[in-house]
Amino acid sequence: MNADAVLRQARRAAVHRALARTGLLAAPWLIAAATLARTLAMPWSALVMAAPLVITASLLWIAARQFDDRWLARALNARRQDMDDSAGLLLMRSPPASALERLQRERLRQRLQAAAPPDLRAPWRVRPIATSALLAAACLAAIALWPAPSAPGGRNGLVPPEAAAASLPPQLLEQRIDIEPPPYTGLPARSVDALAAKVAEGSTLQWTLRFAPMPQRAELVFHDGQRLALERQGDAWTGLRRLEQSALYRIALEHPLASAQSGEPLHRIEVVPDRPPQVDAVRPQRNLTLLAPGQRRWALAFEASDDHGLASTARLRITRTEGSGENITSTQQTLSLRGRGGATQRRYTHEIDLDAVGLVEGDDVIVQLSVSDRRTPAPQTTRSPSFILRWPPDPGIDVTGLDGLVKKTLPAYFRSQRQIIIDAEALLEEKPAISPDDYRERSDGIGVDQRLLRLRYGQFLGEESESAPRLMPTNDARDEHEEEDENESEEDGHAPGDADAQSAAATASAAADSHDDGHGHAADPQRQPSFGEEQSVLEQFGHTHDIAEAATLLDPQTRTLLRAALDEMWQSELHLRQAQPELALPYANRALGFIKQVQQASRIYLPRLGTQLPPIDESRRLGGDREGLGDRADLLAAATAADLVPADAWRALAPLPGAGAVDLDALSEWLATGASDRQDPLELAAAIDTLRRDPDCAACRKRVRALLWPLLAAPPPAIGPRRPAGPVGQSYLDALGQEPTP
Repeated sequence: MNADAVLRQARRAAVHRALARTGLLAAPWLIAAATLARTLAMPWSALVMAAPLVITASLLWIAARQFDDRWLARALNARRQDMDDSAGLLLMRSPPASALERLQRERLRQRLQAAAPPDLRAPWRVRPIATSALLAAACLAAIALWPAPSAPGGRNGLVPPEAAAASLPPQLLEQRIDIEPPPYTGLPARSVDALAAKVAEGSTLQWTLRFAPMPQRAELVFHDGQRLALERQGDAWTGLRRLEQSALYRIALEHPLASAQSGEPLHRIEVVPDRPPQVDAVRPQRNLTLLAPGQRRWALAFEASDDHGLASTARLRITRTEGSGENITSTQQTLSLRGRGGATQRRYTHEIDLDAVGLVEGDDVIVQLSVSDRRTPAPQTTRSPSFILRWPPDPGIDVTGLDGLVKKTLPAYFRSQRQIIIDAEALLEEKPAISPDDYRERSDGIGVDQRLLRLRYGQFLGEESESAPRLMPTNDARDEHEEEDENESEEDGHAPGDADAQSAAATASAAADSHDDGHGHAADPQRQPSFGEEQSVLEQFGHTHDIAEAATLLDPQTRTLLRAALDEMWQSELHLRQAQPELALPYANRALGFIKQVQQASRIYLPRLGTQLPPIDESRRLGGDREGLGDRADLLAAATAADLVPADAWRALAPLPGAGAVDLDALSEWLATGASDRQDPLELAAAIDTLRRDPDCAACRKRVRALLWPLLAAPPPAIGPRRPAGPVGQSYLDALGQEPTP
């Protein structure tokens, strides 16, 4: 052991001896003070107990502080003769300045290490300790023999509990809440040593309270007016209640302790609601899935989670719909699925055999998963969105009427648009083998075909053709509408034997007929238009398809898709005319994609719901009671006036000199009716209670007013005053007023 460790050990032993001696001197007096404090009432008992503790702590601190380096040097010089009165050299913080001092310091270190550790502890002094113990014992005897004031009905000078309760306000010495969650949650029972807690929904709470002195009656008063009377069991008061919603409460005791009760704040029990299960779809990821070629099975995967645990099984509802239009029928079946995973999170998988379900072309298979939790007595159930597997029907069949006319002509359009794409791709492959002039000419020809197809589609959307304006007709003029289409085809380079031109002409036949009817040219072949006649001019130039909604039989969604296809055709034609087929292909492909979407039949799946009529009140039949019936002659219904209670309270709480008194009872009653669903009502109830206990508290009034602001009804919209016209506007109005009247 080196010299520094020897010195530290000697000093530590001396400090421990001094602290022990001081503690033995003060211990009897601490016992006497504690005995005296038990016989006195507050706050004298706390003062009597605190004074000896403070004195004892001060003595211990002083005793420990005196053992510094100076004391250690003096003690070593006094106890050890071999220190040569030079022990101070061992405790120097900086190295010695002279060689002699360094030599002497090294000699002292060697002597300490060679000899036994020095004993610097002070000797025990029994006489002071015994004297202190005797004096403290005398004080204890005097306290025990001191006569207590007698009271009626008392025994041995002690005050009975009833008299103590009547004379002193009771103090809450101990509080505990035992929480028993519902069994289905799997949460353990626990206890909190507080009056506020956070518990699960449906938990059973048991309060255990201890008071001194003992009151005659105790109960819990909740913010909604309900009361829970506590039962006395020995020296404790207990009460039991099951909570479904969050609540505020306070402890109420019997009269005349109203002053003590009013000072107690509201305590909050926060109830955590049981959340319903959450269901997420892993496969499929989209609500609508089209059947892939050759697909015979449909894989499904769902993940569900719950805060307290899921039920053992989930239900998968499979619905198959067949038919079209209004002749749609459906068949349903329900399967039970067992998930894999823990109690709070599971994964459900299933594969549907489409052959076993009976899926054929034009049918839909709709699935929906229902998952429940373990809540008792009423489990919560969550249903996933509906997921549809669709086998698209043949777009060229099962059509009737005018809708059939449009659908039958659209496949020819598809072939034309597809042919444009094929021609453009072939031109790109042959580009290295042909001359630049031939390349540009062929690209321009494909662009002409794209323009022709775009014009045919434009007729279905109410667009005009791109021909030059015509002169005003005369009586001998004939309609050249169809000639323009023929000339346009010839100018675009279509030969009579061109297969693509013949296909485009065949697809436009039905559109041309409807187009002519829209103009009125073929409506009455016997009638000859006359020059200047209003009806003839309207029939000649009044194009019904100037309005897209009046010129097409397509629904709005189909018109949107066709409009998008036309926009892509514009871009495709632009690049083809500029001999850039590689840039036109993306637009042409997107146009074909939009046209294909038009052909896919759209169907919306809605679950069947039975008719739920309200029950008939048999007591009012044939009674002639017209209460609740409105006046059929009066079509105007009375407007529901906004609740004025929060508005009146908000105005009364304004920090203004003329603000009126606040009706807190009416505000509490309004809050109890559930009118404040837009925020936590307990926070507002606690603020109202605080203001009720201290009406002059400015901060409390401001707090209640701030909580009422979000609950105020928005004012109805009104017409504001007209803004002034300004100098220029006013001059204009004055000039109008000065004009002479005709």
